[in-house]
Amino acid sequence: MSEWLESAITRAQGINDWLAPKRAYALELLSTTKWPTRKTEAWRYTPLRAVERTQAKVIDAVVNLSPVAIADFAAIELVFVNGKLDESQLAKALPKGLSVTLGRDLEKAQQAHALKTFSTVKPERHLFGLINDALAQDVVVVTVADGVDVAEPLRISSLLSQGAESHTRVQVTLGAGSRLAVIEDIQAQGETLSTAFVEYHVESNARLEHYRFALQTGTNVSIGGSHFNLHDRAKMHSTIVGFGSDLSRLDTDIIHAGEFADAKLNAMYLLDGKELFDLHATVEHAMPNGTTEENVRCIAADRSRAVFNGRIHIHRDAQKTLAELNNRNLLMSNTAEINTKPELEIYADDVRCAHGATVAQIDKQALYYLQTRGVSRSKAQVMLNFGFINELIDLMPNAALAEWVRPIIRERFSQMEVK
Repeated sequence: MSEWLESAITRAQGINDWLAPKRAYALELLSTTKWPTRKTEAWRYTPLRAVERTQAKVIDAVVNLSPVAIADFAAIELVFVNGKLDESQLAKALPKGLSVTLGRDLEKAQQAHALKTFSTVKPERHLFGLINDALAQDVVVVTVADGVDVAEPLRISSLLSQGAESHTRVQVTLGAGSRLAVIEDIQAQGETLSTAFVEYHVESNARLEHYRFALQTGTNVSIGGSHFNLHDRAKMHSTIVGFGSDLSRLDTDIIHAGEFADAKLNAMYLLDGKELFDLHATVEHAMPNGTTEENVRCIAADRSRAVFNGRIHIHRDAQKTLAELNNRNLLMSNTAEINTKPELEIYADDVRCAHGATVAQIDKQALYYLQTRGVSRSKAQVMLNFGFINELIDLMPNAALAEWVRPIIRERFSQMEVK
C-alpha cells in the first residue's frame, strides 16, 4: 500500500455524513485491495509512480481559471473548484423538468434512493473509484423528469489549482423518454491529482448525448470514469477526446440492462513527450437486441505511451446483439509505445460481433512527397494525420463542439513531430 493511499484512507475515516454507509463499505473494500503493480492486469501498462510521488493536497484556494469558452455554445454550468462544487450555480434557474441538487440537501426519501443507486454502475472493485467513494465531498444529483427534452447541454467542469487534490462525484438520471446532453471537462494548473466519476442511469426510451474532454497536459494525474446503465430502447452517443499527462486513466463502462438499447462510443487521444493515457472501455450486453458501435483511435509521438483495453461481453440471454469494436493506432516515433487489447467474450449463439485493432506508423514517403512540394514538415504532418481523427470529429452530434475542438486538435498535431 502506498503512503498516499494510507493518507487517503485515514482522511476518509473522519467523515461522517449521509454517505457514511457507502464510505464505510468503500473503506472495507480498500482494506483488502492491493496497490496495483505490473502484475495487476488492469494496471499492467500503467505504472502509478506519479500517484506515489504526488505532493498534491486538499486545498481551499481560489482558482485562477474558468471553464474554457466555446463559441456559439450555451450550457447549464456545473463547476467544481478544487473538488468543491461552486454552489452559486445551483441558485440559477434551471429548465423545467431538470433538477440539480447536492446530496446533503435532498429529502430523506430522495437520499435513500440516491444511496440505493450510488456506485451501482461503476465497477465495485475499481481502486480509485473506491477512493472517490470514500473521499468525495458530496454527490451532485442530476435528474431529468420523464418526457423532458432539455435543450441546453449540462456542462460539468472541474478546475484545479497548483498542488490541489480533488475528488468529484455526479449522479445523472434521465427519466423515461427524456433527453439530455452532458459535457465533462477538466482544467488543471501544474501538479494536481484528481478522481472524477459520473454515473448515468438512462431509463426507457431516453436519449443521452455525452462528451468527455480530458485536454489538460503536463504533470497532473487524472483518474476517472463515465459509467452508463441503459434500459429498454435507451440510446447513448459518447465522444471522448484526450491528451496525455503524467498519468491519465479513464474507465468507461456501458451496461445494456434493457432490450433494444443502443450505444455508440467514439474516442480519440493524442499523446506527446512522455505522456501516458490509458482508456479502459467495457460493454456488458445483458439483454437481447442491443447494439454497440465503438471506435477508438490514438496517435502517439515521441516517448509517449498509450493503453487501450476494450472488452465487449455478450451474456447468454443477449441474443440478437450487434456489436463492433474498432481500434486504430498511429505511431509517430520508434520510441512511442501503444498497448492495445480488444476482447470479445460471447455466450449467446445468435449474435453478430466483430473486433479489430491495428498499429501503424505514419507514411514517411507521403511525408517526404509533401515536403518536396513546398509543404513544411509540421504542416505535412497535420495534413496526413488530421484525416485519421477528423472522421470521428465529424460524427460528433453537436456541431458547435466539433468546430471548437477541431482547431485544438489541429494545434496539437502541429506540436507533434515524426521521429
